[in-house]
Amino acid sequence: MAQQKKEVIDLYTVDRIPTGETIFRGEAHAEDRYRMVVHVCVFNSKGEMLIQKRQDDIVRWPGYWDISMGGGASAGDTSRAAAQRELAEELGLSVDFTDIRPVLTVNFHDGFDDFYVLQMDVDLETLCLQEEEVATVRWATQAEIEAMIADGSFIPYQKGLLDYLFFARGGKSTWNL
Repeated sequence: MAQQKKEVIDLYTVDRIPTGETIFRGEAHAEDRYRMVVHVCVFNSKGEMLIQKRQDDIVRWPGYWDISMGGGASAGDTSRAAAQRELAEELGLSVDFTDIRPVLTVNFHDGFDDFYVLQMDVDLETLCLQEEEVATVRWATQAEIEAMIADGSFIPYQKGLLDYLFFARGGKSTWNL
C-alpha cells in the first residue's frame, strides 16, 4: 500500500469560519467541526470531462475512476489555493486560481466540498501524473461517466451533481440570482 503522508488540516465551524484547530488528515474530529475539500473538473472544447483513474493502493476509492481532481485542503490553504496546489500535484497543470470561484459548494456530513470548473483543451500526453495517486487519465462524455457509475468503475456521484457540472462547464452560470 502506498504510504500516506501525515497531512495537517484546518477545522471550521458550521459557518465555515476557521476555528484555529487542526488535526491530521483521517483523524476523527468533533461533530461540530468541519473540513474543506476541493474538486476541479477540466472540460475540453468538445464538452468532455478529463477523468482520472485512482491508483489501486490509495486509501479512498482505490482503482475507481474519478472526476479530474479531488483533494483535501491542507492547513493554511484557502479553497482556491488548495485547488491550484492539488491540480498541479495530481495532474501537473499550472492554473492561476486568483480570479476563479467555485461553481458549487456541496456540504457533506463533516465538511465543505468546493467544485471548480475549468474549460481548457489539454494534451493528455503532456500531463505529469502524480504516480502515488493517479494511474491514468482520459476524456469522457457525461453519458460515458454515467455508464461507468452504473457498472461500478466510477465513484458513485449523484446524477444531479454531474448534470450541474456539465451544465456549468462554460465557466459562467447562466443563472441570474
